[in-house]
Amino acid sequence: MSSEAAPPVGRAITAVDVIRAKRDGQVLTPAQIDWVIDAYTRGAVADEQMSALAMAIYLNGMNRAEIARWTRAMVESGVHLELGGVDRPTVDKHSTGGVGDKITLPLAPLVATCGAAVPQLSGRGLGHTGGTLDKLESIPGWRAHLSVEEISRQLRDVGAVVCAATEGLAPADRKLYALRDVTSTVESVPLIASSIMSKKIAEGADALVLDVKAGSGAFMKTVNEARRLAEALVGIGDEHELKVTALLTDMSVPLGHAVGNAVEVAEAVQVLRGDGPADVVELTVALAREMLALAGLPDVDPGEVLGSGAAYETWCRMIRAQGGDPEAPLPRARHVHVVEAERDGVLTTLDAYAVGVAAWRLGAGRTRKEEAVQHAAGVLCLAKPGERVAAGQPLLELHTDTPDAVPAALAALARQMEIADEAPARTPLVMDVLRGKVR
Repeated sequence: MSSEAAPPVGRAITAVDVIRAKRDGQVLTPAQIDWVIDAYTRGAVADEQMSALAMAIYLNGMNRAEIARWTRAMVESGVHLELGGVDRPTVDKHSTGGVGDKITLPLAPLVATCGAAVPQLSGRGLGHTGGTLDKLESIPGWRAHLSVEEISRQLRDVGAVVCAATEGLAPADRKLYALRDVTSTVESVPLIASSIMSKKIAEGADALVLDVKAGSGAFMKTVNEARRLAEALVGIGDEHELKVTALLTDMSVPLGHAVGNAVEVAEAVQVLRGDGPADVVELTVALAREMLALAGLPDVDPGEVLGSGAAYETWCRMIRAQGGDPEAPLPRARHVHVVEAERDGVLTTLDAYAVGVAAWRLGAGRTRKEEAVQHAAGVLCLAKPGERVAAGQPLLELHTDTPDAVPAALAALARQMEIADEAPARTPLVMDVLRGKVR
């Protein structure tokens, strides 16, 4: 990139100046970044102009200082969530999204049980990755939208809250996120990183642990892509004096056995009761350990706490505080289709993306943000890669209220499950850990 751009002396900054500068590979000045984010939030910069700037950023990138300033401008576009009345250290977690990624559900009450407070502002699913709020809305009575006062009170009383972001939090990001989705600029690392971190910084937690996923079911398909994103996220944390740790984790295979909404809640409850799939337990404990370390509680063993079932009581209190009934039966699908193994051998492949698309087509996900989801829809993975199976053995259960959706789900799974004679080499679930400078 060339040196910083500036408008001619005596002339105010315009959208065209900023677009041209980034189009030509120049470094945007802090004044240009502050102006364009503020003007776009107010509506003074048109969508087509911000689209052009987003594409220029996608093509030419941003340096670390630009990304940090862009993030700060988006934070300052709205309100800050004040958590000053909470008498515990506050620490949050963010995942870049995956298939069967229900980790927030057991993680938030676990970390709260261990002594920290977790203000988890979550979102909804779009496409093949599920949304935490959609999953929790499978629980009868549970509500996602809380006031700032309700969030603070629940953090004081329970220690954990999982809810929708408040309306005034980083409104510039809300506008830009929707624009990126329709202009093929979603994959820009600077824009992804600033989007994630602007909301988390505005949220006001003392520390943040990031689960940056790589693999077919993740947004970043390769480890190198995931590492670039993790480094950008941690760098923004450093620039904003926020304690941040990022884990690089594998998302080539679905997490756990359940992919969907109610089925993932049921599996999370198993984990909270001291049971559940080994990979879900492993990642929950790994993330909890990093969160507790950043919160100044490194001597608490989250694995021991999770195994004891104590976190389940915190889960029940958290759900009840938001109007839900943790003991109520979860929705069950009206139709279940079983996929069987075609031969004896070892299951070597179960592609995460294919399973996510199948669950989405069964009704667990949405193609547009205003669509409703089927809470009972999803996929149960009855076998995972590395396990020996026999011909005719059930491998998957497809759950849906609309049987007509099954053929499309089966089409997504075609040739994405492989059985061979030998077990595959196992990729570690946690592939690396990147820690920020602020501790």
